[in-house]
Amino acid sequence: MIKGGCHCGAVRYESDGRVLRFVNCHCPDCRKSSGSAFSSVLAVEAGGFRVVAGEDRVVPYESSPGKFRCFCRTCGSHVFARAAQRPGMILIRAGTIDGDPGVRPEVHIWVGEKAPWHEIGDSLPRHTEGLPPK
Repeated sequence: MIKGGCHCGAVRYESDGRVLRFVNCHCPDCRKSSGSAFSSVLAVEAGGFRVVAGEDRVVPYESSPGKFRCFCRTCGSHVFARAAQRPGMILIRAGTIDGDPGVRPEVHIWVGEKAPWHEIGDSLPRHTEGLPPK
């Protein structure tokens, strides 16, 4: 079971579904919403994901057509995202996870859009664009 939440603790979630992917995304939207060089994201089965506290504190923001990034209304943490083109998937921001999720990042995506000041320092596969098929 993966558990986590926002910085202030108002929003809490759990996920007991399968982890589908664990990626480091370098797209401009992830960089802007995380305030960092990239965002580490666990894609989990939507059916196993639930907000267990603070659902009324979750504010969705449509960052691109059909993609809703969900933030805590109180502290502003980007907690998870939903995308219309991937209805069976929730994208959990790995930095919001409590403890060890038991998996590690497997790939860097959108490296064609990465921050020019950041050098990737590991040997994970790299994809110029989005999430490759598994």
